[in-house]
Amino acid sequence: MAFRSAPFFTDDFIVLGILLAVLGVIFYTSYLKSAFWKRFYTIFPSLLLCYLVPAILSALGIISPDWHVQSPEGTFLTNADGTPVTQSLSLYKMASRMLLPASLILLTLSIDIKALTSLGKNAIVMFLAGTLGVIIGGPVALWIMLQVSPDVVAGAGSDALWRGLSTIAGSWIGGGANQSAMLEIYQYNPQKFGSLVVVDILVANFWMAILLYGIGKKEHIDNWLGGSNDSIDQVQQKVSQFTASITRMPTLKDYMVLLGATFGAVAFSHWAGNSIPAWLKDVFPAVADKSSPLSTFADSFFWMVTVATVLGVLFSFTPLKNMEGIGASKIGTVFIYILVATIGMKMELKSIVDNPALLVLGAIWMSIHILVLIIVAKLIKAPYFFLAVGSQANIGGAASAPVVASAFHSSLASVGVLLAIFGYIIGTYGAIVSAMLMQWIYPGN
Repeated sequence: MAFRSAPFFTDDFIVLGILLAVLGVIFYTSYLKSAFWKRFYTIFPSLLLCYLVPAILSALGIISPDWHVQSPEGTFLTNADGTPVTQSLSLYKMASRMLLPASLILLTLSIDIKALTSLGKNAIVMFLAGTLGVIIGGPVALWIMLQVSPDVVAGAGSDALWRGLSTIAGSWIGGGANQSAMLEIYQYNPQKFGSLVVVDILVANFWMAILLYGIGKKEHIDNWLGGSNDSIDQVQQKVSQFTASITRMPTLKDYMVLLGATFGAVAFSHWAGNSIPAWLKDVFPAVADKSSPLSTFADSFFWMVTVATVLGVLFSFTPLKNMEGIGASKIGTVFIYILVATIGMKMELKSIVDNPALLVLGAIWMSIHILVLIIVAKLIKAPYFFLAVGSQANIGGAASAPVVASAFHSSLASVGVLLAIFGYIIGTYGAIVSAMLMQWIYPGN
């Protein structure tokens, strides 16, 4: 494997400051009224840049989420098993484990359940269309590569590529827990697993970048799809009217109560995320078996996100709902953008050239997912919002689905969260179906 040298900045506090400075510059310039910046941000949406600039800084070796440790003589240190000694920043863990649940709570505490139900069945239909695209996309992409370049997908036993591709199916329908379950079920060679992780991350993130870019063109896309935004506009309008009616000058007490309730709920979410899996493992032994489809319910991240979302919805039935008047969703959106920056930092742009053939396979797979989404959206006349969020709830999960949804409007973030949780539940089962199809077409099975 290729060793990664330490970046120029290796301190969490310094890197966090750099990321926040990047976000500040992007937002400052995006609100400038000059013709240049208006044209620039028409081509490169600000949310997309918040994701890509940290990735570029990481590619240049200025910052990095992790690196391999070197001795004073310059040689890389290795463990007893030959693997490199790795040192990591804790920023992504902080953002995904602390700021993500906090943002979910802040973005959902003013939720209007009745308004969300008025969105209709299109959200579920487009989500399931995305799931179907992943399930059939893997086998089709594998079959195409077998015809075009069979050497790329050659392998037998634990090296059989279909086993590794099953982990991507788990990740793209559900998330990391589902991916781990598929690795346990089909026992793919762990030494080769890293290359598929690269394919998973790069292809998924590239598609997310396209989705974010498309938000700036959503009117044209909606016209082409024939989709109506009436129900979405009604939700946005109701939220805007509610916010206007409760907006007030915040006091120190307001912020302390809001942050106290939010991070108290985050603490409870972490406690529940650790306690519920432990209880389930005792009551249902299959949950503790990593090769079981039920292992998804043993994942603490799944329960943390689920509990945080439920608490945010419960808050919407209390006076905390009025905290939207002091900018609760804006604070939640700030947390989301910090998460976006840390996700971007994790993307290795340099690795695009390392596995070009596998990246082609991944691109074909994703293209089939996209094609299914477009066909279904055209048939049911769904607007771009449902296509984008339905896709990202599959491909990106709870960490990025609310990012895409809130880019349309902060009130819609909860749609992405709820669909992503659904993806966690069905992810392993959908991936097993996809894996069975890939095994069926693989030479020698």
